Amino acid sequence: MISGLFDSRKYVFYDGGLGTMLQKNGLASGERSDLMNMKAPDVVLSIQRQYAEAGSDIICTNSFSTCDGGLEGTGYTPEQVAAASVDIAKRAGNGRTLTALDVGPIGEFIEPYGDLSFEEAYDRFKAHALAGAAAGADLAAVETMSDPEEVRAAVTAILENTDLPVFATMTFDRTGRTFFGYSVEDFAKLAKELGCTAAGMNCSYCPADMLEAAKRFADVCELPIIIKLNAGLPDSHGAHAVGPELFAEQMEPYKELGVKIVGGCCGTTPDHIRALCRAFAG
Repeated sequence: MISGLFDSRKYVFYDGGLGTMLQKNGLASGERSDLMNMKAPDVVLSIQRQYAEAGSDIICTNSFSTCDGGLEGTGYTPEQVAAASVDIAKRAGNGRTLTALDVGPIGEFIEPYGDLSFEEAYDRFKAHALAGAAAGADLAAVETMSDPEEVRAAVTAILENTDLPVFATMTFDRTGRTFFGYSVEDFAKLAKELGCTAAGMNCSYCPADMLEAAKRFADVCELPIIIKLNAGLPDSHGAHAVGPELFAEQMEPYKELGVKIVGGCCGTTPDHIRALCRAFAG
């Protein structure tokens, strides 16, 4: 299914920000976004349907934080939340989009930087992937990672226990390094080594700020390249400065890098994706 999409399209369009859209639609500060799959599924469905209508080929599930261990005491298991997230995203796409099981960071440092063992991280990602695959996800999107060992745990757990293709993205600063000091060049090699289907960068800054780092990544990456960046950094009120047209304009130079999969992250909206589709279709 993924290869067919790659073969038939010059560009494949991801969706945009989900957490920031949920915040605009009733998600309270400090509330878990993935619980809205259970408590307000119509809100999640509406947002994801807007992305599908804006031109997204791939819709990510509302399960970014589901592996973090924070569901204890909520009455829901990670497997239940993952399955519900896939069901909603599939209904939003209505057969026109692929559903990507969103796999975000656990939120704990893996040894030797923290107390979480690689095996424990692997097991959490495995349970998440199994639930998502059973619910009908088409691929897994490992995203917003900083630690290469967490990328390794997530991707390995998915590929060893499911048939889901894996898209992997890490979050870099303007110098092309993660919080752990890991470089874009190193990640390009790791993604290939692990067997990812596509790899790139997401979150962090706006497209204009990340272009130089993206060029370095593109120079060494042997996989289809993903670019899914923010609409700038939020101000004190949580607003993002880069509007839809400016976002699409800033993404234009990425065409020259040979990118394949483009979308948006924090602060982007269905209007951002609609503008991006227009710019890249042209």
